Amino acid sequence: MKCVRDQNGNHVIQKCIECVPQDQIQFIISSFYGQVVALSSHPYGCRVIQRVLEHCDDQSTQQIIMDEIMQCVCTLAQDQYGNYVIQHVLKHGKPHERSAIIRKLAGQIVKMSQQKFASNVVEKCLAFSSPEERQLLVDEMLGTSDENEPLQAMMKDPFGNYVVQKVLETCDDRSLELILSRIKVHLNALKRYTYGKHIVSRVEKLITTGGMALLP
Repeated sequence: MKCVRDQNGNHVIQKCIECVPQDQIQFIISSFYGQVVALSSHPYGCRVIQRVLEHCDDQSTQQIIMDEIMQCVCTLAQDQYGNYVIQHVLKHGKPHERSAIIRKLAGQIVKMSQQKFASNVVEKCLAFSSPEERQLLVDEMLGTSDENEPLQAMMKDPFGNYVVQKVLETCDDRSLELILSRIKVHLNALKRYTYGKHIVSRVEKLITTGGMALLP
């Protein structure tokens, strides 16, 4: 464990996980049990956990590691280093693992989108989710039809505005039309905000290329 947390030693452990047959290094991986969350939150440990997820092909070992990660998805998503582990699972994990992460973040998407590290996780959720899961996330950001507060807050936020841009990039045509209609109402107001200007620029580009009218 000391090697994992060492600036140089962690590279040795990573290389062992990548190159040595698993039965010969299982004792190393087993030493991570019960400490996966702590290691995932460490600047070097998070790299080692990602290598385990990539190269460990033993089902029971994978399950133990994933179970510990899944118990603390929201905490890790907001962590300076833990967010990389969650992003890794979203990008390279199994479909049911991605779905489990999205379910755990559901209901907190707007809050997470306005946080420095968690916003990157939300972007990965949008990029790698199924169409149905993506729609659930978008619906949460839109709020109810008579209140625009979640989307408004995100568009003006230094981190949330990038999530909204990712929504515009990944959603289907029906959702895109709805989102653009919501955003267009606030275009002039958004121009007064540093981060809102990013949304205005993206929307105007979409409207121009898509041939949509800028005003209702």
